[in-house]
Amino acid sequence: MQSLSERTAGFTDSVIRRMTRVSMQYGAVNVSQGFPDFEPPKEILDRMAQVAYEDFHQYSITWGSQNFREALAAKQSRCMGRKIDPNTEIVTTCGSTEAMMAAMMTVTNPGDKVIIFSPFYENYGADTILSGAEPIYVPLVPPDFHFDPAVLEDAFRQHPKAMILCNPSNPCGKVFTREELEFIATLAEKYDTYVITDEVYEHIVYAPHKHTYFATLPGMWDRTLSCSSLSKTYSITGWRLGYIIAPPNIIDRAKKVHDFLTVGAAAPLQEAVVTGLKFGPGYYDDLLAKYTHKKELFLKGLDELNITHTDPEGAYYVLLDISEFGYESDLEFCEDLAHYAGVGAVPGSSFFREPVNHLIRLHFAKKDETLLEALNRLEGLRTKIKPKK
Repeated sequence: MQSLSERTAGFTDSVIRRMTRVSMQYGAVNVSQGFPDFEPPKEILDRMAQVAYEDFHQYSITWGSQNFREALAAKQSRCMGRKIDPNTEIVTTCGSTEAMMAAMMTVTNPGDKVIIFSPFYENYGADTILSGAEPIYVPLVPPDFHFDPAVLEDAFRQHPKAMILCNPSNPCGKVFTREELEFIATLAEKYDTYVITDEVYEHIVYAPHKHTYFATLPGMWDRTLSCSSLSKTYSITGWRLGYIIAPPNIIDRAKKVHDFLTVGAAAPLQEAVVTGLKFGPGYYDDLLAKYTHKKELFLKGLDELNITHTDPEGAYYVLLDISEFGYESDLEFCEDLAHYAGVGAVPGSSFFREPVNHLIRLHFAKKDETLLEALNRLEGLRTKIKPKK
């Protein structure tokens, strides 16, 4: 019998999703996989109930229903400060996961190179490999996760076809400064490189940090594929609604790639979320206030437990330093953490190209009582998990 695909031979299952299963196995508080345990906005849920009895149960237009694209274009035009054409500059996808895959396949050929900052969301490397491209990893240096400009330009000197830019970053919570983004833009133009952005946490950026849409930088619109989703903004991770915004010539190709990947996103859910897309600025202010509170609550609790951790500038993840426990495998530590302490986390090694085994990722997109329960279970951690000799 012939062998299976060589390009996927090194794939494992998603470590993030695996840790949710481990959490369920041990009855742990799941602060591993990044989804909320609170309800989406009531207005969206009410509209979803109405849509169930309306005529939205068959295929929508492949690249997104007209109503959805118009509402999204209006919202993103306000946010990005640039008028987005709903008919020529948007393609709706099945979550940002498909948006990133479609974007990668739109711009790369087999053998092309793609720059990825490390740490990175685990799908990026897989997307690159599935596209037949070759990843070039550039480290973000803890604790502030800055990049070395010389190292980054060395990567660009390899003439990559594209760069993936996650901002705010999962898992480290870095928000790239405008100066950093302008430097990246200079290199992208100098070496004629596309930039594929992942901006799903665009509305979760903590003061005094500011989010800058890479596509809005001078000269970058023509070479940027802006990918995002509604999952985090409206607490609907299971709805799988994402999108790519880009110039018409890029979107025209991305529409075709998307069509053959998934045909289209769920029609009833596109219609239901239009209500959310029409929310005013107050909704996004309240969303940020909610996550600012949760961040302060969770980090204060970690401080009181004397657990070393990062302070994210955006998104809702925090990295904990487990060096004191002496584990050679952070995956083993996370399994023991779920088993003996009842808290689910993700091993940091699943995000780093470098040999990092002393960090684990938790998130705080949970009800206050859930976060307090997780902190309560972490109390006395050093007696529940004995340091390795």
